Amino acid sequence: MGQSKANSHQVDLDDLPGHHIRRLQQIAVALFLQETEAFNLTPVQYAALKGVAAAPGIDQRTLARTIGLDTSTTGGVLDRLEARGLLKRNANPDDRRVRLLTITAEGHQMLKQITPAMLRAQERILEPLSASERKQFMRMLRAVVEANNALSRAPSDA
Repeated sequence: MGQSKANSHQVDLDDLPGHHIRRLQQIAVALFLQETEAFNLTPVQYAALKGVAAAPGIDQRTLARTIGLDTSTTGGVLDRLEARGLLKRNANPDDRRVRLLTITAEGHQMLKQITPAMLRAQERILEPLSASERKQFMRMLRAVVEANNALSRAPSDA
C-alpha cells in the first residue's frame, strides 16, 4: 500500500487512455453543438431521435439499450423531444405501462435538416487523421467499446 501511495503522484495524465477519452468526448460534444447550433439538439437527443426513426414503435427501454443510455436519462431526453413535437409516445395495446415511440413528420424533417451539420462535426473530430488512420482509429475505437460494453452503467445492445 505504501508503495502505491508513493508512486501515485508519478502518474502522468497524458499516459491515461481514460483522460484522453474524456477530453475527446468534450471535443466531440463541442463540435456537434457548434455545427448543429441552429437546430438546438444535443448529441444524445440526436441519437434518441435517430434510434426511433430507425425502429418505429420501439419501446423506451429497448431504445435506451440500443443507444447506450440509462432508462432515466432516456426518459428525460424523450420528454424534451416529445415537447418539441419531434416524436410521440403511444401506449402499447398489449401492455399499457409500456410506451411505444414513433417519430413525427417534424422529427423526420429535423433529421433530414441536421444530418449535413452532424456529419461535418464527425468529420472535424477526425480531421487531424489521414484517411487510413481514420479507418484504423474507428476500428480500434469500436473494438474497445464492444469489448468493454458490459462494464458500462448502460450497456448497449447494438
